Amino acid sequence: MPVISSQDAPVFDTGGALITGLAAPSRGSRDVAAWRVRFVADHPSPTHSLSREEVFVVLAGSVTARFAGHQETAAAGGALVVPAGVEFSLVAEDGPAEAICVLPVGGQADIGEGAFTPPWAQ
Repeated sequence: MPVISSQDAPVFDTGGALITGLAAPSRGSRDVAAWRVRFVADHPSPTHSLSREEVFVVLAGSVTARFAGHQETAAAGGALVVPAGVEFSLVAEDGPAEAICVLPVGGQADIGEGAFTPPWAQ
């Protein structure tokens, strides 16, 4: 049974978020990838879509998903469920926020330059 400590987990700085890779195939997970995201306030992620459904469980603050002229916000204790194939962007509008993200292994992101597996999910 793999155990991934926060001290040993890889960290990725995207400029608007700090991502700590938790469960992933390279760390012993076969079916689900999970990572912790610390969002910088008012710094939206690039607009992207995913090949599989993605779930964000908000731990602190609130996170807003912007998509197709709409937006949905989840506060601490809630979750955002992003369907596959929907172009969206995430932002912490009211200050920094934290969330755990879960994506099935094999899920890919597309920011308009072709699909790829994010490094924290590999």
